[in-house]
Amino acid sequence: MSKTVEFCFDVISPASYIAWHVLPKIAKAAGADLVLTPVFLGGIMQAVDNRPPGTVKAKGAWMRRDLTRWASLYGLPYRRNDTFPQNTLHLMRGCVAFADRPMLQAYVDAAFKALHVDNRNVQTPEGMVAVLQAAGIAPDTFQAAIQDPTVKDKLKANTEDAVARGAFGAPTFFVNGELQFGQDRLWMVAEDLGVNIHAALERA
Repeated sequence: MSKTVEFCFDVISPASYIAWHVLPKIAKAAGADLVLTPVFLGGIMQAVDNRPPGTVKAKGAWMRRDLTRWASLYGLPYRRNDTFPQNTLHLMRGCVAFADRPMLQAYVDAAFKALHVDNRNVQTPEGMVAVLQAAGIAPDTFQAAIQDPTVKDKLKANTEDAVARGAFGAPTFFVNGELQFGQDRLWMVAEDLGVNIHAALERA
């Protein structure tokens, strides 16, 4: 029986940024199919009456240190964005639009880097241009793609489906229907796939 891990993500999430770089290595070591499911975190938070942890002052201060350590553990650069949170609806529609196209990897890489390494505000034209230039995508191509009604409907459906299955934030992972949440549960995702995370990363 084939193994599958589904990754529900929004590029605004620094924890999703970490998982984006680590989860493929786990899936490869486990011989599992990795399913990428773009969701809109703002929609999830509203649906389940959640709120960004940074709105709790003490928790936000702790998370900044915690995320820096998690990124360092995996050898990833990380800088907390000064404009946080940001509305990433347009970016996530792009993830849906490019889901089956060759530029997806470069596009998501560029979006994560802009937000969690380069401290960009992707809500500004300058911030979006930086993402698209890094991904090699023409602005006109991007605008046409994210205005497609089927793209908008798909992102909404992805988000509603994730909530229906128990998601309350991002990143959310599903392994054979079992939900795990957060970059600090990647070891559990690995375990659910039948591998040890340390061995998986050494093998990568």
